[in-house]
Amino acid sequence: QVQLVESGGGLVQAGGSLRLSCAASGSIFSIDFMGWYRQAPGKQRELVALVNSVGITNYADSVKGRFTISRDNAKNTVYLQMNSLKPEDTAVYRCNAYLRPTGYQISTTYWGQGTQVTVSS
Repeated sequence: QVQLVESGGGLVQAGGSLRLSCAASGSIFSIDFMGWYRQAPGKQRELVALVNSVGITNYADSVKGRFTISRDNAKNTVYLQMNSLKPEDTAVYRCNAYLRPTGYQISTTYWGQGTQVTVSS
């Protein structure tokens, strides 16, 4: 039914850019927030950025000024524009959404499958 489909990951040299996309599909009543997490080998998963239902954003300190999260409500899609990429940005990036499916009384969290971002030095 409801699923998150990610795209845009890949290999890039340090200083380059990538744009990740995450589209929520299915019968959705509302989306409270969507965001991006990442996890590198040997490190804990961390929140990279999020945007809530009224457009308020939040970023990890390590990506402020380099990454920008945005949303397209008509398409139920969130984007992560990543500029000035560094090798330490290398990780599996996963989209997360807290949303209410049509016919449900409460919202539920959903996860994308993950997309690999690799930044070479």
